[in-house]
Amino acid sequence: MNNVVWGYAVDPQFERKEAVRLVRLALSLDDGDPDTLAWAGIISAYMVGDSESSVELADRAVALNPNSFRAWTCRGQVHRVAGLPEEAVRSFERAMRMSPVDPQSHLPFVGMGNAFIELRRFDEAVVAAKKAQRHNPSYSAAYRCLASAFAHLGRDAEAREAAARVLELDPAFTISAFIARGGQSNAKLQIEGLRKAGLPE
Repeated sequence: MNNVVWGYAVDPQFERKEAVRLVRLALSLDDGDPDTLAWAGIISAYMVGDSESSVELADRAVALNPNSFRAWTCRGQVHRVAGLPEEAVRSFERAMRMSPVDPQSHLPFVGMGNAFIELRRFDEAVVAAKKAQRHNPSYSAAYRCLASAFAHLGRDAEAREAAARVLELDPAFTISAFIARGGQSNAKLQIEGLRKAGLPE
């Protein structure tokens, strides 16, 4: 899944199918493990596009381990992909309460930023993305979030600067490839912002 989502897959269709096959195998071996359920939710959201199943899996993960940073982060992503940004923000906030200095904290911060964009809370998106950037300066998703949020705010110079950083970290980035990777059907405002920021189609 990560190979597909990050654009590393040599054969995206094969890797997409393989991710789904492996998650089904994992669930057949143990469908009561919160980490497995959390990952299954993410894979279902990004690789299959099944919002109902992905939300159910993510909800089960946090029910089984309500203290899991990973489960709450995955739940946030699943709800964001499903077009439920308010619930996504609540999940990401919960993840950060579970583990305030987690080494993976850039993930919920960017997820929160992207959810804020869809909620038209662009200033808050900038704050969240800057936190992600501070935690992991080479995480290109933080700069995508910044580029989109700044563009929506009319802060064009900062939007272009963030877009340039996206292309520095991911030189082959295009908006169409980003959409094709999956999970972006409810990210209309984010994509609109990336276009306004001047990222290549």
